Amino acid sequence: MCAVRSLPLPLALTARLTPVAVLACAGWALSTGPAAPQAATGHRSGASTPDRSSSSAAPSASAAAKTYSTASSPCSAVSASIVGDLVPGAKPAGKEIPSTDPKLRRTCSWNALHGYAYHWLDISYEISGSADEAKQEFQQQVSRKSGGGTVPGLGDGAYSVVNLSTEDKQQTREGVVMVRVSNALVVVTYSGSDFDTKKAPGTDEINKGAIKVARAAVGALGGGQSGSGSG
Repeated sequence: MCAVRSLPLPLALTARLTPVAVLACAGWALSTGPAAPQAATGHRSGASTPDRSSSSAAPSASAAAKTYSTASSPCSAVSASIVGDLVPGAKPAGKEIPSTDPKLRRTCSWNALHGYAYHWLDISYEISGSADEAKQEFQQQVSRKSGGGTVPGLGDGAYSVVNLSTEDKQQTREGVVMVRVSNALVVVTYSGSDFDTKKAPGTDEINKGAIKVARAAVGALGGGQSGSGSG
């Protein structure tokens, strides 16, 4: 609302556009190396037939089930009130980033400069071929992070981490929450800076905001369930 002189964004914030576009255009490609070997279930007498004959194979079959066939709309994942609280000044509709395969990978972004405070929010959905594939990708992504921790009661597994960066004395704090729900991955990125004070929002503020959005994004996954219609 307030008129702001053309404030050059710090390089670290301007560069935020690049990784988002790269992730979307590259399709957030899952590693296509050999899938993790299925748990051996051949302890029964000579049964080489997979899964069906052994009740002990049921959990593995269930874990490999494909609950979601298409990615839900990430721009519809959060309410206008959440966007207004976390990204003041942003249009509630958000902006969807073009994807090479929108059926399986979709990302939406909100960002705005409100006064001297700048905030950025991304929500990404990725649909894997099975729960096992999604679990492997989730574990690989978590292994690349450090300093975070699990988020209890969210999906089949969730991890949250917050980092502070400084560019030309300007602080930016960014939180990332990754969630796996069956064969779907949800990634939320939320960051903030203040160009007046040169400080960043507190860790707790960014972390709670990112987790709040992640819970809403997980709740919006229903639209992409197999056989549930359009979504």
